[in-house]
Amino acid sequence: MDAEFINLTPDNLAEEHLCCIIRTKKAHPGVEAKRAWLAERLGKGHVFRKLDAKECVFIEYAPLETAWVPVIGERYLYIYCLWVLAKGHGYGSSLMEYCIADAKAKEKSGICMLGSTKQKSWLSDQSFAKKYGFTTVDTAGEYELLALSFDGTHPQFAPNAKKQSIPDTGLTVYYGDQCPYILQRVEKLGAYCAAEGIECRFIHIESLSQAKSLPCVFNNWAVFFNGKFITVNQIDPTALKKIIGRLS
Repeated sequence: MDAEFINLTPDNLAEEHLCCIIRTKKAHPGVEAKRAWLAERLGKGHVFRKLDAKECVFIEYAPLETAWVPVIGERYLYIYCLWVLAKGHGYGSSLMEYCIADAKAKEKSGICMLGSTKQKSWLSDQSFAKKYGFTTVDTAGEYELLALSFDGTHPQFAPNAKKQSIPDTGLTVYYGDQCPYILQRVEKLGAYCAAEGIECRFIHIESLSQAKSLPCVFNNWAVFFNGKFITVNQIDPTALKKIIGRLS
């Protein structure tokens, strides 16, 4: 089955699709932002491995030290995303097993990923990860840091990630370029807030130090409302309306 997969490299990045948004013939701003983000990281330990077909089947991970998340630890890999829409072929197992073998070959201490007490729609399937031995090694509110340790050591959330509060009012969204859907989410939320008179700010994460210093857990997106951390899910205007109603 390995022959069916391909790793993105600096040489093939421009020609290969990025899995998430592949049904459009026009250049997609979110896809191109992700492509530019990857261009700075491929060849430096960042891995994007996908099915060599026009399907959404991939895993993306990086050394924890350079992963844009407020998680700290040494010699771990961090899984940003493991997404398999073509079910029943064993693709998810092949991708996870590749990541585990890669970590061991690189003499890493283990692998970690973001989870929660209740599965979030924009996080990788944690029940699947737990079948491979991932366990909860740290918590921040309802969120969990899952890890598969090879040597007994464990990563942890950065202390700042457990604050989960900011002094700002209205909607605040921290976002990166790691997911192709994000720019569209920002545009739609901004338009909705403008139309409804909702105070909003969108903070673009542009550096590793900025990501490591965030006041909440973060995979590529984080939502606050009236200073309270709400979710890492990529919300739309309908979800925002529900959040406001729930907090009113």
